[in-house]
Amino acid sequence: MKARMCCAGLRNLLQGLSFSAKYYSKHNSPQTVCLFSKIAPKKCHILGCSKSTCTHRTAPPGSILPCRFFSCKQEGTKVLSKRKQNTSMVTSELLHKSLLKSEQKNWNNISPRYKAMTKRIREKLEELHNMYTLNSRSPRIRFGENVYFEENGCIFLAKADDGEGNAKILFSIEDLGFSDAFIQRIRISADQRYMAISLKSENSEEATCIIMKLGNLPVVEKVIPSVFSFEWAANDVLYYTAQKNLKCQNVFMTTFTYQKLTKLVYTEQDARFFVDLYCTKDRRFLTINSNSKTTSEVWLVDCRHPFESPALVQARTTGLMYHVEHRKDQLYILTTYGEPAEYKLMKAPVASRGKENWQLVYALERKTKLVDFEMFSDDCIMFLKNAGHLYLNVISFVSHSVQSIKLPTWACEFELESHPEHTTSTCYFQLSSPVHPPKRFAYSFKENNLIEQAVQEVPIITNCHTTRLLAKSKDETLVPITVFHNKNSKELHRRPLLVHVYGAYGIDLNMSFKEEKLMLIEEGWILAYCHVRGGGEQGLSWHRDGCQHNKLKGLHDLRACIRLLHQEGFSQPKHTALAAASAGGVLAGALCNADPALLRAVVLQCYPSVFITAYENDERVPLTGILQYVQKLRKAALDHASRTSKKGNWIPNIILDVQANGSHCDSSWEHSLNEVARHLAFLNREFEEVCHPQHHSKSCK
Repeated sequence: MKARMCCAGLRNLLQGLSFSAKYYSKHNSPQTVCLFSKIAPKKCHILGCSKSTCTHRTAPPGSILPCRFFSCKQEGTKVLSKRKQNTSMVTSELLHKSLLKSEQKNWNNISPRYKAMTKRIREKLEELHNMYTLNSRSPRIRFGENVYFEENGCIFLAKADDGEGNAKILFSIEDLGFSDAFIQRIRISADQRYMAISLKSENSEEATCIIMKLGNLPVVEKVIPSVFSFEWAANDVLYYTAQKNLKCQNVFMTTFTYQKLTKLVYTEQDARFFVDLYCTKDRRFLTINSNSKTTSEVWLVDCRHPFESPALVQARTTGLMYHVEHRKDQLYILTTYGEPAEYKLMKAPVASRGKENWQLVYALERKTKLVDFEMFSDDCIMFLKNAGHLYLNVISFVSHSVQSIKLPTWACEFELESHPEHTTSTCYFQLSSPVHPPKRFAYSFKENNLIEQAVQEVPIITNCHTTRLLAKSKDETLVPITVFHNKNSKELHRRPLLVHVYGAYGIDLNMSFKEEKLMLIEEGWILAYCHVRGGGEQGLSWHRDGCQHNKLKGLHDLRACIRLLHQEGFSQPKHTALAAASAGGVLAGALCNADPALLRAVVLQCYPSVFITAYENDERVPLTGILQYVQKLRKAALDHASRTSKKGNWIPNIILDVQANGSHCDSSWEHSLNEVARHLAFLNREFEEVCHPQHHSKSCK
């Protein structure tokens, strides 16, 4: 179990979450999770200041405003005295330090038993990483004959016809004084005079935006802290969102020539909504997108007139989500509007863009997940997922036809190559699975076919078999499972099984390539991915059917999946482990409590061993709660063992690994390497003790 999660760009909107800006890099973007409650919303007052006089007036959510200040008041709130507040804070801080010190001592005592195995696993992972990253490269951004890309913290410029061997370095992040950061996002102005980049360190979810003036000797034009998304509205006009406490609610505009200025252009007053920016593929409009988990509102900035006030597309309506693209004076709207409440493509004239004028272009089939969407001059491409399989649908605006192409059966994840040109005749993307490194494919609009690209040679994965199953849950719903195992493995019922689950926020299980997954396959493990309700694998209804008051359905799904795996001969309970990240830990913990017999605990009739990774500075999952949870969990395991000691009960290992560095989102390869090695060492050690119980000490660490 892990107190972290990773997230993604445009897909967040498609999953019914706060929409993050597209192409947010391989490191993924942070998500904003807004919890709903029955508490009435606070009253927000705008302080309109004129000289020394301030007047109050109320404003609707998502108002377009000049630069103003805001205050929030909530009537009837009882405030503790300052003395009591200080006493409570001191007590809480002392408890936190005591618990942390205790867990660090426990980790120092128990970690030596994993040292040798961790070292072996780390060396193997480094070998695989070096073997399979030969084919990887950072995204390329093409502007006419110029190609920009980033490698090892340096920004390069190459000519499209000259090859990247002759590329020149424009600048490096080390030159900018950010040697411990990585480049998260790049945006280039249309005339290529300016480049905006965001830099982020592993220990923070807030990024710094640096605007470079390009030329023979690029120079820093401006540095903006705590920025989430940014887009060029014109050659010298940049819009950006400010991030604070994992929220984005303000949009600013800044200019770099003539009269330099920065001003507030939009403020979102509803704390449930998260604001980000996107530029349509034809650069005609910049969109200000304000999204909650269930509702959207979009404002248009005309890039021909970037100083004019944004125009509303459709006022927010509870339950209605939408995202806007543009082509030939028509808005193409990806939306949940209408029945069924799944995503569909609609269009409307720019001049009459309200939902009453939206016309259907294409609707998805039932239980189909829209993974991503890309607009081109005469076509659009949808990447879809249905029953675990990936499809590419090409919608032609010229011939008004739709072509559906089933992608290779082993493919579980795709990644669209960043910044494809609007007028290109070819769309490039990569396919992968947890045990298959990314392969590059291209779809040709002219030839109307899919082409696998020739790439630098890397070892081909031929010994892994992919199986897809459907488990029948408690209410008869069929739940997809994706299984990987070594073709050469015999007696699969004796092999260790690692089950993965998430099932929350409409987000799919992460099934991109990971070196550690391939290593496990080579060592005879079975990997299973349970696509339970609450996740987004089968569309928005799949998410709705497993969240809030339906959360137990996800638990029933997970139980059914594991039982089916065992029935089909994939391992057995005493060799089964469960991996979950972030919100996936809710289902993992619930299963351990409700049905521990499905996991390794069946042989010992006790609680399974648990390894939890947490971070001292995690803004999403505070460490104090994790410390208290681990203390209670360990006490419960000891109490249970003491009550049943005459039965020779085994005491599980409840281990908390607290990292001083790192954050809730994805970390660097070097940091994650150590973390993954510790996790796999723990799993291997636990299963060794199943096979050789005489080596296990009955003392609880």
